[in-house]
Amino acid sequence: MSWFVSYVRSSVGAKQLMAVTGLGLVLFAIVHMIGHLGMFSGRDHYNAYAHFLQGLGGLKWIARGGLLTIFVVHMITGISLARANAAARPQKYVVQRYTRTTFYARTMALTGLVVLAFIVYHLMHFTLGWIQPDYFHHLDDKGRYDAYSMFVLGFKNTGILISYLVAVTLLCLHLAHGAGSWLQSLGLNHPKYAVLTKNAGPALALILIAGYLAPPLGVAFNLIKL
Repeated sequence: MSWFVSYVRSSVGAKQLMAVTGLGLVLFAIVHMIGHLGMFSGRDHYNAYAHFLQGLGGLKWIARGGLLTIFVVHMITGISLARANAAARPQKYVVQRYTRTTFYARTMALTGLVVLAFIVYHLMHFTLGWIQPDYFHHLDDKGRYDAYSMFVLGFKNTGILISYLVAVTLLCLHLAHGAGSWLQSLGLNHPKYAVLTKNAGPALALILIAGYLAPPLGVAFNLIKL
């Protein structure tokens, strides 16, 4: 295992580990987004989807454990790389000039911290029921947890809606930068696919932002309602 520890502690190894774990988080975000778009299909469809996930039993906890592991590794590796970059350049430039990096590439550390805070809040709200306990674990007419009503009632709150819109936008921009750079980090980049890799991040950002913001905005504009 010593070779693996040495590998992940190296700059190249850490960047590749960031790429792999980041890709895993991007894939989860896409699947999670598709599930939430089921809100537009109505209460019965969305509650059936939520009931299916709850019924996975041990598999659900294995998936959650795996996702948590990926997230923690990604976060720790990101902090390590940020510290290494700061140590390599102890004295900042008098005038900072950015030529090729994008805005969200330069703010990855900041958006990462915001994303962490949002994920903790999101779990407290919809998974643990600590934010709006009065709406948590009610049953629908088929005896299933009424996740649909909890979603609608939650986003009727203007403060929750606005915080979600801001946080999810930052989350999507954070994931988009990772999606656009993971091939390069893994050494799989090629001039033939330069256009694809350059545009992959912004394209994914638009898809994720639209997909994640559509359901809560649907609630806000009464397209999704009880």
